Amino acid sequence: MSSGVLPGWLRGQRLRLGELHQIRSVVGPRGLHTVCDEARCPNRSECFSRGTATFLIMGGVCTRACAYCSVGHGKPEPLDAEEPRRVAEAAQLMGLRHVVVTSVDRDDLPDGGASHFARVVEALHRLEPAPTVEVLTPDFRGSLAAVDLVLAAGPQVYNHNIETVRRLYPRVRRQGRYDWALQVIRHVAQHAPGVVAKSGLLVGLGEEVREVEETLADLHAAGCRVVTVGQYLRPTRRQVAVARFWEPAEFAALTRLGEQLGMRVVAGPFVRSSYRAEETLAEFKA
Repeated sequence: MSSGVLPGWLRGQRLRLGELHQIRSVVGPRGLHTVCDEARCPNRSECFSRGTATFLIMGGVCTRACAYCSVGHGKPEPLDAEEPRRVAEAAQLMGLRHVVVTSVDRDDLPDGGASHFARVVEALHRLEPAPTVEVLTPDFRGSLAAVDLVLAAGPQVYNHNIETVRRLYPRVRRQGRYDWALQVIRHVAQHAPGVVAKSGLLVGLGEEVREVEETLADLHAAGCRVVTVGQYLRPTRRQVAVARFWEPAEFAALTRLGEQLGMRVVAGPFVRSSYRAEETLAEFKA
């Protein structure tokens, strides 16, 4: 289906402003960001109403400019040494049992911000009671030493989104590498088997079904245990246009393919990488 008009299964998703305000009243005064707002996630009302949010650390300015992403890019500010404490404080005030922590790309930093990630995870683990923690990290330009810094902090889930198929990387993720993404997942699976290795991608960017199936097979071969697949929705006119809208039956087919491969594929039009993340982790802990 072409991108001219939203199909029926994508209509009716409405933001509930009261719930947005409730979470913003906690994170805003602390100078924190959520990827929910920065990336204009279509699920942010639902997640906020459940008392969950994904913290976006290391500022709101990214050093990369991916064609599908609405997070601002340019020259970022220096790291804030107090951010780990404030993230933990906000998580405690919100009563979160499972915290997702992601970041902008910080290619300006020697370790890509990995040590800052680790400090945030450690601050969350010091809470009483301590929540489980899921990290969604950059590719660190293929640095496995940076991945190890984050793993040493003890997250329960390590997520790195592959985002799209190999062929489309030069067009929509120019500063990334498909093989860097696979390398991160493979390293987590091999060196931290107790951590759930996770990834995600968006469809509707111009990929073929066959290419998505190949990407899922590549992730499975790398040791990935959970993959989220959602419909790309153009955040603003500055981002690349939607190539087509995938139909619900096609998402269901990807979920079945995951079962055949032996990994969990959470697929649907509004699925995003941290959508109901705590429920997915609970399945592995059961």
